[in-house]
Amino acid sequence: MFLVVFRNRKRTDIDGAAYGADAQRMEDRARAQPGFLSFKSYTADDGEVIALSEWRSAEAARAWGSEPDHARTQARGRTDYYQDYTLFTCENPRTHRFERPGE
Repeated sequence: MFLVVFRNRKRTDIDGAAYGADAQRMEDRARAQPGFLSFKSYTADDGEVIALSEWRSAEAARAWGSEPDHARTQARGRTDYYQDYTLFTCENPRTHRFERPGE
């Protein structure tokens, strides 16, 4: 498994409708990519967003990163949407899991 963590803050003057449309299109396209496993996004009270995507391999995640529409939308994100962001990646992360037995 390959994990991508996208930590970001949006600009204050963002076009929310345009961002929402681009974000939904990118999520839909990512879900259709070979090797896609999951995506979730969380927004903190201070506006910071953490988006997590899981891929079968580093190659699958890199292929998504260079997909032409995604690359164009990433460029738009830098010019129109994001104040700042950090991308973290990890291959085969150490995983600890707990599940409460059914009651």
